[in-house]
This record gives sequence, structure tokens and C-alpha cells, in this order.
Amino acid sequence: MIEIYKGIIFDLDGTILDSMKIWERADELFLSENGIACKPEISDIVKKMSIEESAQFFIDKFRLPHTKGYVIDRIEEIVSEQYEKRIQLKPYVEQFLDWLDERNIPYCIATATYKTLAESALKRLGVLDRFKFLLTCSDVGEGKTSPRVYLDSAERLNLLPNEIAVFEDAFHCIETAKEAGFYVVGIFDETSADEWDDIRKICNRTIISFKELITD
Repeated sequence: MIEIYKGIIFDLDGTILDSMKIWERADELFLSENGIACKPEISDIVKKMSIEESAQFFIDKFRLPHTKGYVIDRIEEIVSEQYEKRIQLKPYVEQFLDWLDERNIPYCIATATYKTLAESALKRLGVLDRFKFLLTCSDVGEGKTSPRVYLDSAERLNLLPNEIAVFEDAFHCIETAKEAGFYVVGIFDETSADEWDDIRKICNRTIISFKELITD
């Protein structure tokens, strides 16, 4: 089991929701309907950005005749059905939340995804109200290459970074949280498999499944 920390910050996609492949597909679909073939490196670039940053990147990179607002709304439309009807929690997430509740450890979500999508999926899955709050990169105005969303979450938890464990699946997010002074737990996701060796080197703890963290 990980050390007992006073609070937990969870990433959403790829960490507690099995949803990362949907975002890769969304990039492909959006660019395809604009007559552009999506190369693998494009998804690698935009996954490090906030929603606003990725929309502007698409406009600038491919000279799209769209406003940033249109791109943001269109991508949300592409993925919305998946969040509203299909995406599931990763295995043993609910059991780990039970474990935290038994120890009165507060937990929240810090995510780069759309708040409306995050809330719709978590509400459908019956866990939204269990989190103290959900904070997005859009709320704080910076993506996860900046520690702002983690630091603001820590402030709202009324805790210091070294009192909090951050759960993340992507290397660039893990790197940001670790440099900001948080204890970082890396969780495996297939879409970040090529980064797993680097993730294992930098994290305080890595897991394949939340089952590893549950004790009697």
C-alpha cells in the first residue's frame, strides 16, 4: 500500500476512466472531416495541451478556417456520446474510493478534459458526488505542463503538495506534479505504454491496477 497521505488528486482520463483511446480517435475524426490525415505524432503533441491550446494548435498547424470556439465545441460533440453512454471506470476504482472514505482521506479530480463531459460520465457511473470537487485546466487557464491545476487543487484541499498523492497516467503530467513537490503514483494505461519505463523511474509508486492499493 502507498503511504497514507492527507489528500488525493486524481487525473481523470486514463487514470480513473478508461477513455484515452477515445481522444486519439477524436483527433482523427475531427481532422478527417477537415480533409486532413492525422499522423500519430499529432495526438502526442495535443495530449500535453489544454483544450484551448489544442484547438488553437489545430487552427494554426492546418490553417483551418474555424474559430477556436468552433473547434472546441466540435471536438466536444465528437466525444460526448462516449462520455454520456459508454466510458467505464477502470477496475477497482470504486473499491479504492471506499478505502479512502474509510480513512477519511479527501479526494478530488484535476483534469484537462471538458468539465461537462467529465461530470456526465462520473454522474452516470454514480461517483461524481464522492469527489470533493472537479477542477479543469480550463478553470485555471493552463494545461498540465504547468502545475497550476495541481497547486490550486491542493489549496482547495487546504493541504501542502507534500501532503498529497497525485495519480496520473501520462509522463508529462507526472513530471509536472513531481517537480511541484507532490507524491506521485503512476497508473498504467495502454495509450502510455511506450512511456512506462520513464514513468516507473520518476514516480514514487507505480501500479497496473487500483487493486494493488486495496488492503483489508
